[in-house]
Amino acid sequence: MHIAVFSQYHTNPDCPATSRHYTLLAHIAKTHRVTLLTTPAWKGQRLTQQFPWVPEGVEIREADVRYDNKMGPARRALAFAQYAGWAVREGLRIDKPDVIWGISTPLTAAWAAAQVARWRRVPWVFEVQDLWPAFPIAMEAVPTALARQQLYQLEKRLYKSARHILPLSPDMARYVKDLGIPATKVTTVLNGTDLALAARATPAAVAQLRQEQCLAGKRVVLYAGTFGRANDIPTLVAAAEAMVTADAETVWLFLGHGFFEPLIAAAAVRWPGRIRLVRGQARHEVFRWFALADVSVVSFLGLPVLDANSPAKLYDSLAVGTPVVVTNVGWTKALVEQHACGWYAPAGDASALAAQLQQLLRQPEMLARAGENGRALAACEFDRQRMAAQVQRILESAAT
Repeated sequence: MHIAVFSQYHTNPDCPATSRHYTLLAHIAKTHRVTLLTTPAWKGQRLTQQFPWVPEGVEIREADVRYDNKMGPARRALAFAQYAGWAVREGLRIDKPDVIWGISTPLTAAWAAAQVARWRRVPWVFEVQDLWPAFPIAMEAVPTALARQQLYQLEKRLYKSARHILPLSPDMARYVKDLGIPATKVTTVLNGTDLALAARATPAAVAQLRQEQCLAGKRVVLYAGTFGRANDIPTLVAAAEAMVTADAETVWLFLGHGFFEPLIAAAAVRWPGRIRLVRGQARHEVFRWFALADVSVVSFLGLPVLDANSPAKLYDSLAVGTPVVVTNVGWTKALVEQHACGWYAPAGDASALAAQLQQLLRQPEMLARAGENGRALAACEFDRQRMAAQVQRILESAAT
């Protein structure tokens, strides 16, 4: 079977990104022909050379479209339109696929997949990574009422035209079904994590990293991920500064890159060694940093649309036995409380977050128990190899 994959952003485990689809494509390409239509936007951000750019058996077509997290709304919109236009043209040139897999974000990538599916008269499967257009609208990135209305109409048409829909969280699935989409068309496939890469975070590897970072005897709080506008980074920085003022043994690590990097860098200058900007790490290295931490923070702004997110940092932290504090009231709060592997602090409240973390750091035995609960949950529920097999079955079913 020939599967065409429309995804504007491709990454591999050498990149400072989740690389979800690298794992899924590697599994599916063992059985089926796979053509990936993407861009090289992340290729220049490879930090190591341990993995081929695409998995064996995947044919790649790349559009020369630039993208960066620091771009403003207008420049992002242009990049989305450029990729969508190229993807439609390229999708009509490749050998006819049996099924198309369209991956949003952005919504325009899914639109391109739907257009090619319609013209070539083949079914398509819609993977929903974030709720678009609800997310950019909530972030005030869509300036006019007419544009917002048109995007919502487009979203609903895409849901209706897809043979099957794959949201990344139960809250996203609920959102889709509340639009009138039949539940039989919707299957939640969590973001998940790479357990084989997580296994590289051995006690010896973590001890070496702790020594290299001069963190012996320190209590470590980690934020790892994008320093984007949606991630509530100013609240984290305020909480970090409050904590290091009160406790000389606490160190905050900010691992990543993005819009608020200068804010974190300035805090690191004010508190040298206590607040640290680590910058991004390759996917296969990031698990050591999660395992190094006593607790990690998974933060977003307090917007209802962000409660549905399925953040990779949540799964990665739990996979190595590091409990998490989440700041949204959606399904992630319910998950960590139900499985006793994390806690909740309200978004936007630096004082509450600092107090929660300080209380937890004074109870290492409770942190350890929560970490083991998270590790067990990740082994049972978050393995991307199992998710890859699930996605493959859905694509095969859609094609027939």
